[in-house]
Amino acid sequence: MKVNGQPTRTIWLKDNDPGCVEVIDQRRLPHEFITSQLANVKEVEAAIKNMTIRGAGLIGATAAYGMSLAAQTARKNYFEEDLSKAAKILIASRPTASNLAWAVNRQLKAIAKGSTHQEKIALAILEANLIADEDAESCRSIGQHALPLLKKMSIAKGGAPLNILTHCNAGWLAFVDYGSATSPIYHAHDAAIPLHVWVDETRPRNQGASLTAWELGQHGVPHHLIVDNAGGHLMQHGKVDLVIVGTDRVTANGDVANKIGTYLKALAAKDNHIPFYVTLPFSTFDFTIADGVKEIPIEERDQNEVRQIWGKLDDGTLQTIQICPDQTPAINHSFDVTPARLITALWTERGSCKADKTAIQQLFIDKL
Repeated sequence: MKVNGQPTRTIWLKDNDPGCVEVIDQRRLPHEFITSQLANVKEVEAAIKNMTIRGAGLIGATAAYGMSLAAQTARKNYFEEDLSKAAKILIASRPTASNLAWAVNRQLKAIAKGSTHQEKIALAILEANLIADEDAESCRSIGQHALPLLKKMSIAKGGAPLNILTHCNAGWLAFVDYGSATSPIYHAHDAAIPLHVWVDETRPRNQGASLTAWELGQHGVPHHLIVDNAGGHLMQHGKVDLVIVGTDRVTANGDVANKIGTYLKALAAKDNHIPFYVTLPFSTFDFTIADGVKEIPIEERDQNEVRQIWGKLDDGTLQTIQICPDQTPAINHSFDVTPARLITALWTERGSCKADKTAIQQLFIDKL
């Protein structure tokens, strides 16, 4: 996608140096565009934990580059031991997104094919680049597959703008490029399909307000920021045509884990007969579990993400302020699970399917 008109990815090798990975520091958006350089596993772990980078696809790609850095810095006589330690550190950095472990395990398999120390390093670098490129291509394909439906819906509205509601950020910033939930939006906008996006602010970290709104603005997509609780009201009054969200993990049966509050949007959409679509690449499926509510680990983050808010003051100063009494504790569950029964369809790089085990297996039978 573009930053100030320039094509930009969310992660890349600095000056094509495989020992230095550069990423956009998403904590500073939308008020500052700053990049950070990662040179070892500890720095990659910190970037994932403190949300310098976030989003399922980008977490996976960053972990893949983290493993390439681990291979380059591992001791020659203790290579497997150092690599195994790095893998455990990265997998433990965040618990919910399945792309993380998928990318690390894929790297371990790729590196193991090397015969010499230098071959193993070269394979690690190659695989990291492949994972990043595949992530971008998968997201591009998601948008292409969704485009015919959006065209059909636009024609049915007589050319009036399609009103799309999204929650959190499953955009370009959450992947290497294009995004999952935003890829259909960008493809439709570029195809001159009139559309408008309702952007949930997405408390507590405000990824909708800070990231999705910034992305859409950079790409020229019409949008309005709304409070998280406005979605149901807009649906009741016919101002939402469809909901598109991303996901951090999808079970074998089609249950979906996404940013906290997604489940409530799905319930409101169901009650108002509005289609609810979930977008994801194959790497986000977790076929080892079936019941999302019971089995998907839900990350609980620092309570200060709820108790405080970060933003720009009238004088331009960036500052964190507290919004509750000093003694008030908070609970901060980062995700919830939307059961498959509430999902109209899953949109993937291979097209759409119902959110059920049989349909998912038929779409990806060669990968199972």
